[in-house]
Amino acid sequence: MQRPPRRPRARAALGLLATAALSTSLLGVPAPSGAQESGQGSAGSAQPAAAPATADYRNPRLSTAKRVADLLGRMTLAEKIGQMAQAERLDVDADTSLITTYGLGSLLSGGGSTPTPNTAEAWADMVDRYQRAALETRLGIPLLYGVDSVHGHSNLVGATVFPHNIGLGATRDPRLVERIAEITAEETRASGPQWAFAPCLCVARDDRWGRTFESFGEDPDLVTSMTTAIRGLQGRPGQLDRPEHVLASAKHFAGDGLTTYDESAAGTGAYPIDQGVTQVDHETFDELALAPYWPAIRKYDVGSVMPSFSSVDWTEDGLGNPTKMHANAELLTGTLKGDMRFDGIVISDWRAIRQLPGTYRDQVKASVLAGVDMFMEPIQAPNNPTGWDEFIPTLTELVDSGEVPVSRIDDAVTRILTKKVELGLFEHPFTDRRHLDDIGSAKHRRVARQAVAESQVLLKNERRAVPLARRAPVYVAGAKADSIGDQAGGWTVTWQGGSTNQIPGNTILDGVRGEATRVTWSPDGTKPVPAGASAVVVVGETPYAEGFGDVGGPQWAYDPGDNNVPRPAQTMELSTSDQDLVRSVCSKVETCVVVLLSGRPVVIEPSLMSSIDALQAAWLPGSQGEGVTDVLFGRKPYTGRLPVSWPRSVAQEPINVGDADYDPLYRYGFGLRARR
Repeated sequence: MQRPPRRPRARAALGLLATAALSTSLLGVPAPSGAQESGQGSAGSAQPAAAPATADYRNPRLSTAKRVADLLGRMTLAEKIGQMAQAERLDVDADTSLITTYGLGSLLSGGGSTPTPNTAEAWADMVDRYQRAALETRLGIPLLYGVDSVHGHSNLVGATVFPHNIGLGATRDPRLVERIAEITAEETRASGPQWAFAPCLCVARDDRWGRTFESFGEDPDLVTSMTTAIRGLQGRPGQLDRPEHVLASAKHFAGDGLTTYDESAAGTGAYPIDQGVTQVDHETFDELALAPYWPAIRKYDVGSVMPSFSSVDWTEDGLGNPTKMHANAELLTGTLKGDMRFDGIVISDWRAIRQLPGTYRDQVKASVLAGVDMFMEPIQAPNNPTGWDEFIPTLTELVDSGEVPVSRIDDAVTRILTKKVELGLFEHPFTDRRHLDDIGSAKHRRVARQAVAESQVLLKNERRAVPLARRAPVYVAGAKADSIGDQAGGWTVTWQGGSTNQIPGNTILDGVRGEATRVTWSPDGTKPVPAGASAVVVVGETPYAEGFGDVGGPQWAYDPGDNNVPRPAQTMELSTSDQDLVRSVCSKVETCVVVLLSGRPVVIEPSLMSSIDALQAAWLPGSQGEGVTDVLFGRKPYTGRLPVSWPRSVAQEPINVGDADYDPLYRYGFGLRARR
């Protein structure tokens, strides 16, 4: 979803504002023909006066609708369009007066975009500093601050980091998912942001997709059951203004999990499946892509929806004419805002409108008319020197020319202001820090540990290899056993995550040491094996996120821990070194248990599988690795079930339950139980 600037942008890049043709003050732009001066400003008019303290929009006793209508009627066109612009924090951090000057409606932290130091208090101070700049505008409209709290507030070092969605899908526990979302919301809002770009409601139908781990599973019914996360984030109706809730965002609307794998793109540096084309008929699209959005909107009243980078190409009229979701009026306005009666904010993805055809003017026009309300337009210098600073004058010109009606602007701004009122930002714009000390608390980590334990799926257990005995020697092999970065995966501290990333918590090795009385750890499996030892070999994927996680996709090398060395290619297969480790260690012990860290099924070829006594899918468990060992040593039972089908080979992809030729290695819903 949101990508961080890959390199720190030079402060001088903000001087490129001049290139966006901002010679006229944005707080006094000429009005479209026929516009009312009170609502639109007028050419050559003086700056409108500030609203009195008794203005209706400042009165919390009035209805939200009355407050928003009053405020909207006082706004100039420039103030309205400013509300529709979202900048990245790095765009304004060195000069917060930009927020005031251009009346920006929202800011976000992209993945890895954090204050220094990366602490909860520093986050709250940062958001409040930006908020003060917003409140200095003529009407004092507060900022809405968004962040990718996709498995906890995982940009913040010290937050509770939960299993990624694929693991939560394995729990089959919607109430637990709701509780996780509650904790995520509390930790997020206590540190400043009021908006979480979660949950992902995609139905992952091809595990070669690098975002499979962000999906609860391949079955739309399973994904639909987990929409309880929205209630966890937002609370029940009327609770959005409480300090333990945030605005949720259902994403990515719609069909991002159904895109067709492009073999020709593999190995070229392009994304073979992420941001691709969903080639589908309307009936299948309704069943597999739209189904989770109905309860998200009609039952849980999700406050925002983020369109997908992907396109849809309807098979009924023949393939070859795809439409990008950010310009798809049929789905954004017709289905989402029309049929589903969605009344929240449609927020674009990271610079996503720039993938539309035509000039930037064409892109803005197409997306705003399709139904996008707020535009995530960060500036990325030097390769992409403009963002929101280009968006604002472009949309202004489109309104002035009559190509975008004022009614469309008013609709968008009404949606944005409504959520700001419902969040209580006009009364309490600054961070309520009462739950600051609860971030990463023992109570929250216990819930994370429970989620990890419930997410573990036992795929093989010959000779009753598990549960392991606590008094017997245990030989732990594999560097990933003591790598909290690997077990947390992508979207943790940085956008793509990283093996060297550190967060508070416990590794799987910590968990083993907390259970067994005699533990030997050998990262490369070369230490001598004690007599009578059982082995726990931890292997799997290295961290990745969107695009770079595609099988055959480009390789990431840009986090500091990577030292400019590309990460291993993502193949959905164990690396050669992991295979060698499993073979070597399993040949030396009586009982060999393999724990697999991955964001999706990983193919294990038959000869290697024959050397393994027990195979445990641990997914990406997050900060509490001891949840893995809770079931490994029998403290808790194995209850997890596969949220996706486990293929025999990568060539079987896509493979999903219900396929005519369905023949996976492990079926959707499979999961063994184990007792002492």
